[in-house]
Amino acid sequence: MTEVVIKLPDVGEGTAQAELTAWHVKVGDMVAEDQNLADVTTDKATVEIPSPVSGKVVALHGNPGDMVAVGAPIIVLETEQRVDAKVEKKAEKAAPAAVVPKPNGGAGKVQAAPAVRQRGRALNIDLAQLRGSGPDGRVVHKDLDDHLSKARPAAVPVNAGVGAAQEIKIIGIRRKIGERMLESKRNIPHYSYVEEVDMTNLEVVRAQLNVERGTKLSVLPFVMLAVIKALPEFPQLNAHFDDAAGVLHQFAHVNLGVAAQTEKGLMVPVVFNAQAMDLWTLSSEVERVANAARAGTIDRKELMGSTITVTSLGKLGGLVSTPVINRPEVAIIGVNKVAQRPVAVDGQIALRSMMNLSSSFDHRIVDGHAAASFIQRVKAFLEQPALLFVPDPEG
Repeated sequence: MTEVVIKLPDVGEGTAQAELTAWHVKVGDMVAEDQNLADVTTDKATVEIPSPVSGKVVALHGNPGDMVAVGAPIIVLETEQRVDAKVEKKAEKAAPAAVVPKPNGGAGKVQAAPAVRQRGRALNIDLAQLRGSGPDGRVVHKDLDDHLSKARPAAVPVNAGVGAAQEIKIIGIRRKIGERMLESKRNIPHYSYVEEVDMTNLEVVRAQLNVERGTKLSVLPFVMLAVIKALPEFPQLNAHFDDAAGVLHQFAHVNLGVAAQTEKGLMVPVVFNAQAMDLWTLSSEVERVANAARAGTIDRKELMGSTITVTSLGKLGGLVSTPVINRPEVAIIGVNKVAQRPVAVDGQIALRSMMNLSSSFDHRIVDGHAAASFIQRVKAFLEQPALLFVPDPEG
């Protein structure tokens, strides 16, 4: 039998560590080559750690929620396979130097990842007072958790009749989502604008196109197309704001993020160069990336680089929402559900298919008049769907 030590590989993005978010095996399990052993999470995505050989799990290092340095051992296997250079390369990248945890209370800058610093500020914790347990004394999330557990007073039951509460540690994608939402709300002065849209004519067109083309077009690609066609008049909305440098980056292309709910939390897969796509291409592409995100097979590159985002809860969309901007973007378009409502039309009450657009904007970049004008333009495209199929003057 030969022992194979699997170390955390370089997961890209220039990161020196990743969060261990899930074990898929336990000590004593027999595993097959290429079987997923564990999940680790970076700031951008969850990455699977496959087995380089078939064998038996003899040791696991760490618990979900721990931060692991690139090159650190995470799993040890025993195998009867021949271990050659190819297997060793598959199992590891480079072993880290020995690390001795040390306090950060001395002179010099505290070593910590940006996400840890952000969380520390939110919790009002001075990182310089913590003993970092990460590589070279870096402060990691576990150090914050340990500090909180020590600082928290003993729990006093308020009402014994309600029973014991289950403690669930928030880790992985769910924690990343929380950190990003907090960062966005703290740094961006949000304001929301809600407008109702009469979707009756579009619903007729949608039904006709589905019959004629044999497709299953939902409302979403129509909204996407309306947003794309409205953006050239409002270029400041299709942009990233670098608030540290005070620079707005406006884009000619539209990389449209579409928020998708997955088992691991909210993800924003991206439809790249959406301005070059027709209605059916938008529909198939958003379905592809959303399904890949839900299945966990999406390429990490397809979760980065959006220039503006559309978010929709479909039939659960409610009447009004206040979506949070996907920083560093400056706008997010929220789609609420389509429902029949009585509406005054030419002095008469009629049942119409109505939908609200609930959108949020960065007030540092987008004034209220510009936001309202943009949404009114989107509304015009949706209420007069023939306009969606008129070629752009420059295109």
